[in-house]
Amino acid sequence: MMRVLLSLLFAFYAVTGWSQERTGSEFGIDGYFGFSNFGGNITVGGKYGLKYGDHVITGPSLRYQRVWNNNQVTGTQGGYNIFGGGAFIHGRFYEALFLGAEFEMMRSPFTSFGAISTTQTKWVPTLFLGGVFSKEFNESWRLNAGIMYDIINAQTSPFRQSYFMRNANNVPIPVIYRVAFFFPLS
Repeated sequence: MMRVLLSLLFAFYAVTGWSQERTGSEFGIDGYFGFSNFGGNITVGGKYGLKYGDHVITGPSLRYQRVWNNNQVTGTQGGYNIFGGGAFIHGRFYEALFLGAEFEMMRSPFTSFGAISTTQTKWVPTLFLGGVFSKEFNESWRLNAGIMYDIINAQTSPFRQSYFMRNANNVPIPVIYRVAFFFPLS
């Protein structure tokens, strides 16, 4: 599976490199944070994008997540780190809409039962497809805000705790929201 996905990414980069002229580059950042007396979560994702024409941006991405807990009853504390990288492609249209795909391989401590393993971690693929809103402000930064659907939906995905939709049987639907800020570099 990994070889197929890497082959597809390489083929995509080759096609975009030959099909359009590069018109600039951007740095993007997205994040999440949440805190309580019982623990917290901080997630930071970075993207370096090459712009092709007026509508396409693509490049590599990195992600880091720190999760910690504080059990008030037992007095125990713990935490874990999740990290990984991948690639993304976004199409921007009409200065109001973006459609995108974001592939990442994340080093996850989750088992297939949703428990956390302290002895072994796995590389887990995610492939989010989605989009919604994209707007550039004063040619100095851009806001992307969208809904993304994980078509791989691996049982050990670290994003499973972030799914905010459930079906009628109370099963999580692999959908997350993502807000990213992009800043032009050239």
